[in-house]
Amino acid sequence: MDGLRRRRGWSRDSGPFRARVVSLVPSLTEAVAVTLPGALVGATDWCSHPADLDVTRIGGTKNPKVDRIVALAPDLVIANEEENRAADLDALRAAGAEVLVTEVRSVPQAFTELDRVLTACGAPGRPGWLDAAEAAWAALPEPAERRTAVVPVWRRPWMVLGRDTFAGDVLARLGVDHVYATHPERYPRIPLDELRAAHPDVVVLPDEPYRFTADDGPEAFPGLPCALVSGRHLTWYGPSLAEAPRVLAGALRAARR
Repeated sequence: MDGLRRRRGWSRDSGPFRARVVSLVPSLTEAVAVTLPGALVGATDWCSHPADLDVTRIGGTKNPKVDRIVALAPDLVIANEEENRAADLDALRAAGAEVLVTEVRSVPQAFTELDRVLTACGAPGRPGWLDAAEAAWAALPEPAERRTAVVPVWRRPWMVLGRDTFAGDVLARLGVDHVYATHPERYPRIPLDELRAAHPDVVVLPDEPYRFTADDGPEAFPGLPCALVSGRHLTWYGPSLAEAPRVLAGALRAARR
């Protein structure tokens, strides 16, 4: 970022640095928009928060329109190693864009990476919502009991949380250990019969990336309690982290047969 700031003529005496930012990650889009209004000039079609976000849409997270991004002349493109394809990020770099790639596989890592992104985008200090989010997770008591879970993220075919995922760490801190946490793959395809045979204490069904609902998902797991949870609170790392412990704990308590 120092080179980026020099190119824009920024110095400590010239006032706050304001980058032109394109975000390829919905949760990072929300984080930047809330912290630095006006900094974002482009975001993906899937960037749904804040609800009133008014920027150029540049395609999906897996198929961004490189030419449209380059035409926006961004100072920085923010991405994630899981959400975005390396080939697209390489194409952006080849076109002269500076790309910051995050890696978020745990709650503590989310706080570190959010601080890094916001600093790179010109935030003068750590935003209050980030302090509140970190405090909310630090204040979590040790779970009184632990439950096992299967956590589908897609169906047709069925895919679930596997090893080394942010969502898995979120659930573990709430006392929920997902059955495939040691699977060699991060998002393995598992036949439905095998998921049922695992006999988890609860099936956690988020509303993204696949939109599980009361009528689409629980019927596949007869006799098992199903918790319908907010995907934004389970998988996003941004302002939603502050309320995620409360929201997710409530949904897990409400798990029904």
